[in-house]
Amino acid sequence: MDVEVRIPQLGESVSEGVIVRWLKTDGDRVKADEPLLELETEKAAMDIAAEIAGVLHIVQPVGARVRVGDIVARLATDGAGVASDAAPTAVTAAPARADTPAASTAASAAPAPARARAEAPTPDATGMPAATAARAPEAAPGAPSGKPDDALSPAVRKLVAERGLSPADIKGTGREGRLTKADVLAEDAPQARTRPDGQPAPARTEPDVERVPMSELRRAIASRLVEAQRTAAILTTFNEVDLTELRALRKRYRERFRTKHGIDLGLMSLFVRATVLALREVPVVNARIDGTDIVYHRRVHLGIAVSTPRGLVVPVVRDADGMSLAALETAVNTLAERAREAKLRPDDLAGGTFTITNGGVFGSLLSTPLLNPPQAAILGMHKIQERPIALDGQVVIRPMMYVALSYDHRLIDGAQAVTFLVRVKEQLEDPARMLLEV
Repeated sequence: MDVEVRIPQLGESVSEGVIVRWLKTDGDRVKADEPLLELETEKAAMDIAAEIAGVLHIVQPVGARVRVGDIVARLATDGAGVASDAAPTAVTAAPARADTPAASTAASAAPAPARARAEAPTPDATGMPAATAARAPEAAPGAPSGKPDDALSPAVRKLVAERGLSPADIKGTGREGRLTKADVLAEDAPQARTRPDGQPAPARTEPDVERVPMSELRRAIASRLVEAQRTAAILTTFNEVDLTELRALRKRYRERFRTKHGIDLGLMSLFVRATVLALREVPVVNARIDGTDIVYHRRVHLGIAVSTPRGLVVPVVRDADGMSLAALETAVNTLAERAREAKLRPDDLAGGTFTITNGGVFGSLLSTPLLNPPQAAILGMHKIQERPIALDGQVVIRPMMYVALSYDHRLIDGAQAVTFLVRVKEQLEDPARMLLEV
């Protein structure tokens, strides 16, 4: 019996994604709950796991755009779909070129034994393995060109025609003096063949640019940032925080905190706590605009921006206003780790009411963060830098951080934004206020 593998619900306002890669190959026997494929949506990348054990039969190839409910594979629970040793005729009779999209798709969907044979070198008419023969034209330095046009490969012939060159005028470096794509590219780049002193320079064998399609996540990021700029009246206010007392607090209680709660006392949880208390005092910063209405949120669902290899994602710590420091630290670290491993669930990205982003981990000293729609404000943290400040009439060296609040001026007035940022500053500079909530 076959069990269908379908795309599950992907979360708030997400209905489709792209298959980035299959983690198993066609014909593999998989276990229940074992990840099968990696799916990328406009918000994040995630793994789709097998619901039961069985033999995998892939239906949708890598790169396919799929919607919620689409069938992407089937699992044979009776073992009838195990890949056989007989290679499909289409694969052995007419192998596709490895650099074409069709070949990549076929390779991902073909049974593993058949694909292994298709990739194995086979002898050509000269007795040389095909893989070696394919590389030989690039490896053998050559005699002069002058070969007839029908001796050119289709790719080289097309390149010559596009650039209006004569094959007889180009020296070939391939086998028996045949032209390669590198020869044509070098001929069409005179600046690469001579140096300012008139001496010949090594020919460039690679193009100057590389064109790569944007990922779903990057396209979504670009769209949302443009939307934020277009639909909101964004203004940023700044302040600076002296972290002397906060650092002393961490140093004093860090080991005891780790011993009791099993997790380190980081800066982020302290910033989150200060932010939550400031939002209580200025609730409009935690609100949003919906048409002609203002929606006030009774709880703080805090988004924490996380940089991943695929782009920026913002997992949400739900009900952050009701958590202890230990619970906040655990939640932030867990979500950040899942984001970097592409294991976020759809619910992890939904429902945020306010966002914190920390450019300081990359060395940023100051920035103006953009809003995360439909939220009306975002807090930016930056690098801690020791610098001289005036304190009680004297110049002292203190660990300072610039903080920035970008906000939608349609909803939040300047006085409210500044008040919020000052409250964050006051609680970080005097951490006892966070305990006493004063």
